[in-house]
Amino acid sequence: MAKSKFYVVWHGVTPGIYASWTECKAQVNGCEGAIYKGFPTREEAEEAYNSSPYIYITRAKKTTDAQPRTTGDTPSSPPTNRTDTVLPLPLEVQAEAVAVDAACSGNPGPMEYRGVYLRTGQVIFHFGPMHGTNNIGEFLAIVHALALMKQKGVNMPIYSDSRNAILWVKQKKCKTKLERTPRTEELYQLIERAERWLKENRYTTPILKWETTRWGEVPADFGRK
Repeated sequence: MAKSKFYVVWHGVTPGIYASWTECKAQVNGCEGAIYKGFPTREEAEEAYNSSPYIYITRAKKTTDAQPRTTGDTPSSPPTNRTDTVLPLPLEVQAEAVAVDAACSGNPGPMEYRGVYLRTGQVIFHFGPMHGTNNIGEFLAIVHALALMKQKGVNMPIYSDSRNAILWVKQKKCKTKLERTPRTEELYQLIERAERWLKENRYTTPILKWETTRWGEVPADFGRK
């Protein structure tokens, strides 16, 4: 009888432990910088998931239909200068933080956004798709993170690679040029709710620019460029 196999996804669409390669592949296929590995038992997978992936495997460059390598992979020069995160973050980036990003197929087009906790790589919220623009998604993602942290009673920096969205949040106004139509009415209601939240709530959360040219893609990136 074939051994059971469990796959750990440290960095992918939704990090976690999966009981088949098909499930794992759905989380890592097309995801830039996906980090994953197979284990023969759930106990080993759980232990690995709660540890740094650099103990077990090198960062995967690309996923294909082939099965991932599951043995003998160790990084030639693992980043020993960071033990506070499973993600390959630059030293300047704080691990106790949230990164947000949006993706849009066309502009306007189907838009979605999400937030990722940098210490674990976990996707902590995801919204969409909904007809809109990338800038609107980036704006809503920051406000979503702000509101979620206030609700949970936590405060940590938010990284975004969108200068426009950061400025709009500071100005408490989403200055989109997207036409308001029956198709975009639901999105506009979300925008108005976000603007109202910004005007009615005080926060001290740092909103920081993710420097893509120096650090690569933001960890919340959807990998569709």
